[in-house]
Amino acid sequence: MARALIVSANGAQNYQECQSQGKRSIVTFSHPFDDTSVKASLTAGIQSIRFLRMSETSMTAWPGVDRFAPREPMPKEQAEPLSREIANLKRSLNAVILAHNYQVPEIQDVADYVGDSLGLAQQAALTQAEVIVFCGVHFMAETAKILNPNKIVVLPDKDAGCSLEESCPAGQLAALQRTNPNFWTVAYINCSAAVKELSDVICTSGNAVKIVEAAPRDKDLLFVPDENLGEWVMEQTGRPMTLWRGNCYVHVEFQRDVLAQMKAKYPQAKVVVHPESTREVRQLADSVCSTEKMIAYCKSSPAKQFIIVTESGIVHRMQKECPGKEFLCPPVFNAMRAPADPCHCSECKFMKMNTLEKVRDCMKNLAPRLELPQQTINRARLPITRMLEISAR
Repeated sequence: MARALIVSANGAQNYQECQSQGKRSIVTFSHPFDDTSVKASLTAGIQSIRFLRMSETSMTAWPGVDRFAPREPMPKEQAEPLSREIANLKRSLNAVILAHNYQVPEIQDVADYVGDSLGLAQQAALTQAEVIVFCGVHFMAETAKILNPNKIVVLPDKDAGCSLEESCPAGQLAALQRTNPNFWTVAYINCSAAVKELSDVICTSGNAVKIVEAAPRDKDLLFVPDENLGEWVMEQTGRPMTLWRGNCYVHVEFQRDVLAQMKAKYPQAKVVVHPESTREVRQLADSVCSTEKMIAYCKSSPAKQFIIVTESGIVHRMQKECPGKEFLCPPVFNAMRAPADPCHCSECKFMKMNTLEKVRDCMKNLAPRLELPQQTINRARLPITRMLEISAR
């Protein structure tokens, strides 16, 4: 069994033990670490480098998130005037509104396209609009700007980030890459533009298996930043990869015991799980897939009841596109909301930072506006374009 090198991105405070041929072993670096120490460890036979963040064992109040309490759906009498105002702005600006499946219902309802990261990237690449209003999180708006450098890209809330993006600093990735010139870096789209610059190809949860299968056979694959998705891709493809130790704080909240109890309570329900979830949760699934493929699965399945193991925002679209079917969300414990909030469904606080009012305001002001250095755009576009080309095959 290959030994695992556990690297803490926050210094010598949060370590995990790993099994190595029956013995407990642990290797740590202070932050920042240098190339020499990494190379020495690799030479000693440590073959898998993993980066930990303090947030892995506790819910961190990510910047800006604590400004918002979980919202009830916007009342119709409040949403309709805002929706009309947004429609008028869209016409006058020649704008397109792209929204992720996790956005609040009223934003999904005004969007021109609602989908997963792959679909959104494809739409961004094809749009003829002059202004792109990206209702998602920051890295998604960056992707739209990379694909449309001459267009205006705005997002409702500039602080809508991502725990996965935060888990993989570009500087640390570059240091790891220097230890092995044969690395072929596959980056999950949930990463910064700076990380995309360093990558050979981008993937989404919808096309990760296809992207990895297409990777050169003579390369050592490095998968960043989601270790759960990377682990699932290895299971599907049989290709070994070095996995970066990052995760989506929303998906790792799901617990196997809770899901097992739901399966027992609703024995006829099909369990649909996002691959960012942990292996022990994925093992209980009838289908493991991206959000877009979740919707396709629920449409085509003869089942009438589904347990949806991903961010609960997707249920709005499922209810619209799969009438007559019931969708159940497993309860989670969210330390960012407890104990004041009685809601126990899984929500991404970053996704829920966007509101209909903010959509209207960002269109009126054409701000917050996403800007990137031209060099970053040029370099980051290459792996994104490679992904789109492979996906189209």
